[in-house]
Amino acid sequence: VQLQACGGGLVQAGGSLRLSCAASGSIFSRSTMGWYRQAPGKQRELVAEITSGGSTTYPDSVKGRFTISRDNAKNTVYLQMNSLKPEDTAVYYCKLDYRLPSALYVNWGQGTLVTVSS
Repeated sequence: VQLQACGGGLVQAGGSLRLSCAASGSIFSRSTMGWYRQAPGKQRELVAEITSGGSTTYPDSVKGRFTISRDNAKNTVYLQMNSLKPEDTAVYYCKLDYRLPSALYVNWGQGTLVTVSS
């Protein structure tokens, strides 16, 4: 499975961006998809997650501002980011988790840079 993320860029504080991550292969609809971010000098952290059934999870830092969604017909997961803050600046990565009978298959996209100016 290959993951191709795009949609990053430079935006002013208060603005919006939508990230997309397209997956190849046939397991997308049965996978949990996540968006993570990593700012310089910091650990990678979860931003949003959506299960194959559509359940979503957000940390408090983005709850109410970010929305994750998926389109299984297009093998694509989205992250709508509103009310962006300078502290949202980071490289954003998409992640695919697919549970096999006795293991977890994990794959990461290449990352897309989001820069929020104050």
